[in-house]
Formats: sequence, structure tokens, C-alpha cells
Amino acid sequence: MLRAACIVCRGLVKKHSLNDAKIPVRSLHFQRSCPSHFSSLKIHMPLPSTSAQWYSSLSRLPPRKSRLFPVSYGFHAKRNFWVARLASRLLKLRYLLLGSAVGGGYTAKKTYDQWKEMFPDLSEYKWIVPDFIWELDQHINFDKLSKALPDADELSKLLPDLEKLGESLSLLKGWFSAGPGGETAFKAMDSQTFEASEKQYKKGLLGELILLQEQIKQHEEEARRAAGNINTGTSQQHRKVSDKDKIDQLQEELLRTQLKYQRILERLEKENKDLRKLVLQKDDKGIHQRKLKKALIDMYSEVLDILSDYDANYNTQDHLPRVVVVGDQSAGKTSVLEMIAQARIFPRGSGEMMTRSPVKVTLSEGPHHVAMFKDSSREFDLTKEADLAALRDEIEVRMRKSVKNGQTVSPETISLSVKGPGIQRMVLVDLPGVISTVTSGMAPDTKETIFKISKAYMQNPNAIILCIQDGSVDAERSIVTDLVSQMDPQGRRTIFVLTKVDLAEKNVASPNRIQQIIEGKLFPMKALGYFAVVTGKGNSNESIDSIKDYEEEFFQGSSLLKKGMLKAHQVTTKNLSLAVSDCFWKMVRESIEQQADAFTATRFNLETEWKNNYPRLRELDRNELFEKAKNEILDEVISLTQVTPRHWEEILQKTLWERVSTHVIENIYLPAAQTMNSGTFNTTVDIKLKQWTDKQLPNKAVEVAWETLQQEFSRFMTEQKGKEHDDIFDKLKESVKEESIKRHKWNEQAEDSLRVIQHNALEDRSISDKQQWDAAIHFMEDTLHSRLNDTDSVIRDMVGPDWKERWISWTSRAPEQHIRNETKNELEKMLKVNEGHPAYLANDEVTTVRKNLEARGVEVDPVLIKDTWHQVYRRHFLKSALAQCNLCRRGFFYYQRHFVDSELECNDVVLFWRIQRMLGITANTLRQQLINTEVRRLEKNVKEVLEDFAEDGDKKVTLLTGKRVQLAEDLKKVREIQEKLEAFIEALHQEN
Repeated sequence: MLRAACIVCRGLVKKHSLNDAKIPVRSLHFQRSCPSHFSSLKIHMPLPSTSAQWYSSLSRLPPRKSRLFPVSYGFHAKRNFWVARLASRLLKLRYLLLGSAVGGGYTAKKTYDQWKEMFPDLSEYKWIVPDFIWELDQHINFDKLSKALPDADELSKLLPDLEKLGESLSLLKGWFSAGPGGETAFKAMDSQTFEASEKQYKKGLLGELILLQEQIKQHEEEARRAAGNINTGTSQQHRKVSDKDKIDQLQEELLRTQLKYQRILERLEKENKDLRKLVLQKDDKGIHQRKLKKALIDMYSEVLDILSDYDANYNTQDHLPRVVVVGDQSAGKTSVLEMIAQARIFPRGSGEMMTRSPVKVTLSEGPHHVAMFKDSSREFDLTKEADLAALRDEIEVRMRKSVKNGQTVSPETISLSVKGPGIQRMVLVDLPGVISTVTSGMAPDTKETIFKISKAYMQNPNAIILCIQDGSVDAERSIVTDLVSQMDPQGRRTIFVLTKVDLAEKNVASPNRIQQIIEGKLFPMKALGYFAVVTGKGNSNESIDSIKDYEEEFFQGSSLLKKGMLKAHQVTTKNLSLAVSDCFWKMVRESIEQQADAFTATRFNLETEWKNNYPRLRELDRNELFEKAKNEILDEVISLTQVTPRHWEEILQKTLWERVSTHVIENIYLPAAQTMNSGTFNTTVDIKLKQWTDKQLPNKAVEVAWETLQQEFSRFMTEQKGKEHDDIFDKLKESVKEESIKRHKWNEQAEDSLRVIQHNALEDRSISDKQQWDAAIHFMEDTLHSRLNDTDSVIRDMVGPDWKERWISWTSRAPEQHIRNETKNELEKMLKVNEGHPAYLANDEVTTVRKNLEARGVEVDPVLIKDTWHQVYRRHFLKSALAQCNLCRRGFFYYQRHFVDSELECNDVVLFWRIQRMLGITANTLRQQLINTEVRRLEKNVKEVLEDFAEDGDKKVTLLTGKRVQLAEDLKKVREIQEKLEAFIEALHQEN
């Protein structure tokens, strides 16, 4: 539009010449802007024709007026409008840029949305990145970390030398491309094979090695075809010699290729092992601690450990895979296992049985070559000979501990884990060697026990049987092959290993026999694979590296490989460990889901059984029940400290008097009462009390206190708590009580201090008030009444029932009771005549009594008379003492006056007051010692006993028994197994 307006304007100007103009040029102007109102343009006169340059701003104006240059447009003489032109061009450029930015932004947004829709959803793969990656920005200062990272030179040292790898591959290519004349087996494939080799090299070193392996197989096929052509008809007899030479040449070439391939493979694996070790060590010594996930093989090993302790009472068997190593004794099975573990970890002996129990070895890869037992935190560094010796000693000690008295082998499993760079992941179980004859020093059932243990492991349908056969002895002497054939007749999970091949090659007259064994034609036993290995020269001090070198050197020069009797993949323990590991993990992946389902069903059955039998009880296993019982026992021990002092003193005083009352009555009171006056009575009492205090009384008091503490402790332990009482703890509490009491020892110094206190209490004779006097009389009466009742009971048993009992109960006296009754009556007549008779009966009095009884027709023995007299006189004395006690009730006034001007004597009341006071003081002293010392010591003993019981699993099994406990234990184990199996399966799927 603008361009069209300019063209019209120029056309109008051309029609008029400046020469015809009546006004000057500068008077020519426009009233309005031309683009807006072109029709209003007015020319006042014709333009004069002149040579002056024409100026018009119509071709430069924008669609609207510019605010930057508010000028009126027209012709101006001698002025250039370069400012206006520049402004108009800049304004035009602004609109172009603005439009381009808007359009480009919209196009970019649309393209971004299309690309975003094309990207896959990566949120499902978030689990690949460990959790700690998402938390790095919160815990790590990346500025400091970037400064701490090694420089490019240090990182280059960790990377493989690609130039050396390229040279190695070039060397391999040269070996297979260049060869002697006539070697058509290699030249036929040069053009195609190494073109593919160049492509495979671009993919990686593994592809090159696989290609090399395929070439070896093709060479083997050509050698077999060439060998077959020799025996095809008689028409080629003239070429027999040349073809045979050709076959020998091909076989030698094939052997050289296999050996070169094996050396290259081992060298590259060694380099890879060193690099992995460096990387693992760098990762292990990282700048920050990371949350490492548990290794897959460790998770699987934990499941096997739990299953080994699980008592399968619900038809759930352990069918999880593991590698079971079986073989004849001294066949070299332990040496094979050590070669796989890359360390001499087992005790060794010359012809002696060293493996006395199953040893489960969990092999896994790690930065350091270490070993550790399941129940110990100690790590054995397998690169140090001292740690290796300590590990072997520990294994031997554990084996001997597991063997019970009178046995030679044990079914208890020793669990060991071995980690190191380049170790294949698997779980192996080394079993005791199978024997044919029981020798001296062995248990008679040793052979049957070993067979039983071996069958128990091999009958697992998912167990891989590693059958070890000694190649240095006659194959017919082997026992293990028949056993393996019985357990796996189809050979679907058996791997056969022939050991000591170096000795077999020297001793066997026919090498073809070794070939028959390896090909599975000599034994009826079938197997998945057959391997031949060398486990050293027979020296127990050889290292693993020296054994590997010797094994490699032997097979390089062995005629078994040169003649094609053995194949390269069937020799060396390295190939064996790779094959066993692959077979193990294949079996794990095939069977783990089925085992998890079996334990899920078992868990459901156990939970249903628990709900039906114990609907209101929690599912507490043995350890949880023990903790609950432990808390209850400790609470009951604490309750001892809450017993009131009064209760302690009453029990102590009562029990102590029951223990010493007989001694006081018989040995102190009765002898003193036989004296003639009070002075002699007091003297006798003082002497006897002193002797009693020095020798017996303190010991008796301590025994009473200890028994009282036991009784109170037993009362709290056995006291039922109503509905909350659980009888399942009774056996445990009783055992804890007995063991704590057995360990408790009273303070030895207590007797010495107690002797002094008791002696001082008995020396005091001063009764201060009437209340104490009455208390002493009451105490004396109770004691005498109790003794009198006991004596009456004894006399009643001696003489039999009286006339009333005989009439009512229809009983009669025995002949001896009749004689004693007559003797008693005769003695009572004597006491009535002489009430002050002494306690002892004279011989003449015995004779008089006997003759009087004989006169009535009663034959009696003098011993019977004296025995009866003892009880009759005791009753007479106790009755007299009670009468005297009744008279002394009002004798406190005379006591204060020392019985002056009084015929009343109450010295026996003073004696009983002294005894009573001694009992009170002794009870108070013992109570203080109990509360302050002995209860706390007993509480400490109880805690120690509980701690010992907690560490003794067999003790807890013995004390906490019953269907409820066993069901809870099984339920806990099955849940734990199921959870670990599910975690293992999840980790296994993630790894795949």
C-alpha cells in the first residue's frame, strides 16, 4: 500500500515541470500525511522546472506518524532527511523481530510438546537409582566434593589400557590368519571370520572371545570329519598315511589354539579381577558412607540358615537349592572347595577324617578376601597366613564341639561366608567323606550316620550334587557313585569331578579309562557335566596360586588334551566353578517361586491353627515369652524391698525361736532348774548361754534369715496374680529361683557382728517395767504349754488310746503300748510320792519299777523304763513350771527387791525375758541386713541368672515348652522365611 502511494506521487510530480511553477520550491507542502489521506493532497501551482533534486518522504514513511520525529513533511531546500530514513528502517526492523520472536516461540513450544510425548515414562525405572542419590544434595557439599575428586591422570590409571587390548586382539588375529602351508582349516575362514571379528571387536572383548570359541568348535568338527574319512572304504588305502598325518596336524593345531585361547582368557580375567578389586576398594573407601544393599547371595544364605534351624512339623521341607559336595574320604573334595573359594580354609590331615560335620560356605564377591562365621563378627583376612591358620583352628574346634560324646560325626551345620574379588556366587555344603569301613577310634554307627547325613542333603530335589571321585585309585573302589546314583538316577542335577588327574595319568595303564570316566561310560551314574581337575601335588603347605599354576602347567603338557580325550572346557577348577555357579543360579531361578508359595500355604495353616486354639492370646515366640517372664520376675524381686520391717521381724523372731527352743528347754532350762538354789541356777544359765552364743546361736540366726529370705522370695515367685497368671512361666520361675538361691552367699562377717550383739543382749538381766515382766511371763507360758502339748502327744502315741477312744473308735492297744502304759502308771505313782524327784532315775529305782511290773505279770526292759521315765518326768516338770509361772505373775515387786524376805523365786521368768529380748534384737539386726544388703544381692543374682538363661537357647527350650510355644515359634520362623524369600525374589527379578 505504501509502495503504491509512492509510485502515484512520483507520477504526479513528473507531469509538472519546475520551470512552470509560480512559487518557489520550499512553498510546496502537504497538509496531511499522504498514507493516511492521499485524496487531500493539494498543489497550489504548477511545479517549476528546475534541476534541484526532488525530495519526498512518501516512500520512507511508516503506516503511522512517528512519535520520535514529529515534523511536517514537505520540500525543503538544501536539507537531507537521513535521520527520518534511518528511523523508519529501525521501526520496520522492530516489527519484524517482534513477529519472528512470537512465531518462533510458538513453534518451539509445539515442537517441545511433540518431543515430550515421544519420550517414554521413566518413573517406573526410578528404582534403578539407589535411594541415596536423591539425598546427595542434602548431605554433600558438591563444591568441596569436586575439589576432592582425583584429576584426569589418576582416573586414567583406573581405566584399562585399550592399546594393550588392541595389541592382544591383533595378536589373536595373527594367530588364526597366519599358519603353516596346507592348514586349510584356518585359511578357509580367514576372509569371513576376521571381518566379523573386526565388527565384534567394536562390540567388545567378550564378542571376540565368543567368536574365538566358535572357531575352535569348527576346527573340532573338521578334525572329526577328517578322522571319519580315513575309515570310509578300502579304495583310499593309498592315501591313509597322508590323511593320518593331516589329522595329527589338525589336532595339534587345535590343541595349540585351545591353549592360546585359555591363556588369553585367563589373562583377561586376571586383569578384569584386578580392575574390579580397585574399583571396589575405591568405592569401599568413598568420601561418604552409603546405604549399601545386601548382596543377593547373602540374602539367599540367610534363608538357608533360618531353614536349617526350622523344625518342619507341618510337612514343609527345605527344597531350596544348594551345592552339596560329596565324595569318598580323602578323595579331594575339600581341596576342590578350597580352590573354588581361593583359600586354604579347611583343616587338613593325612588320611584322617577332618570333616566331622557339614560346613555351609557362602561364596560371594567383595573388595577384600575375607571369611566370617554366621554367629561371629570377627573377620579373617585370607591373604594373611596367621588368619588362615586361626580360621582352620576355629573350624576344627567348632566341629569337635558339635560332635556329642561317643560319636564321630555330627549333623549340626557350621555356617561360614567367604568374600573376595572374582569369586563365583553360590552356596556349597561340604559333607563328611563317605567311608567303607569303621576303623578304631570311630563310633560303631559312623558309616550309617555319614550315609544318613549325605542322603538328607541329596534327597532335596533342587540340590546340585557335586560328586568328587579320586582319579588316582581304581574306580571300582568308589562308594559315592552308587550313593549318588540312588539319589539322582537320571543325573539331572549331578556334576561329576575327577580329582588328582595328574596321578591318574601316571598310574593308569590305559589312558582311555580316564576318557571313559569323563564321558560317563565307565560308571552307571549319569551327570550333567564331567570335569577333570588337579588340586596340587599333595603338599598341605601349597598356596592356591601355586596349585593353579601347577594345574595349568599340567594340562598344557598333558597327553589327555593333546589326544582329544579331554576338552578344554572340561579341565581346571576355574571352568568347574563357572559351570557350578551357572547351574546353581539356574536351579534357584527355577525353584524359588515354588518354595515361596509352599511357605505361604504353611503360614496360612499355622495362623488358622493359632486363631482356633488361642484366639485371645498374642503370638509370642519363645524369646518374647522369656522377656515377658523376665520382667515379671524382676518385678517380684523388687517387691521384696516393699515388705514392711515389722513383717520381717515377726517372721524372723518366730522362725528363730522355733529353731532354738528345743535347745533352750532341753540344754539350758531343764538342767538349770535341777539346781537347789537361785545362785546355782543363774550361774548354770550364764555358762550355758555363753557357750551357746559362742558356738551355735549366730550360725542358727543366719540360717534362719537366709531361709526366711528364700521363703519370701518363693512366695512372691509362686503367688498367682489372678486372671493375669500364666502357668507357662512356672517352670522358668522355679528354675530361676533355685539357681539364684544357689548362687547367693550370705555375708561371712555377719556372724561375727551378730555374735557380739547376741552376747550383750543375753548378759542383761534388768527388767525395767511391769509390762516387760508380763510379756516375759506370757512368752514363758506359751512356750511351756507348747512343750506340754508335744509331750502329751508323744505319751499318747507310746501308751495307745485311752478307754474313751477304745470304746468310741473301737480300737485297742498293741502289746508294746500295754507294757508302756503299765510302766507309765508305775512311774507316775513314784512321782506322786516324791514330787521333787530329780530328772534322772537311779538304777535301784529302775529295778524296783521292773519288779513291781513283773509282780503284775508285765515283763519290761530297763531301757524301756528309762525311755518312758523321760517323757513322764518332762510332763511332770512342765506342769510344775506352769504352776510356778502363774505364781510369778505378781512377783515383779519382789523382783525389784531381789526377792528379799520372800520365799518366791522367779529366776526362770528372768531367763525367758533374756531369751525374748535376744530374739527381738537378733530379728531387728537380721532385718536390717536383709533389707540393706541381702535383698539387693539376691536381685543382682536373679539378673545374672536371667542373662545367662537368655544366652542359653537350650535352657529356654527346656524351660518354656508346650504346644503354644512351639506353634508360635513355627509361625515366627515361617513368616521370617516367607518375608526373606519374597525380598530375595524381588531382588532376583531386579538383577535380571
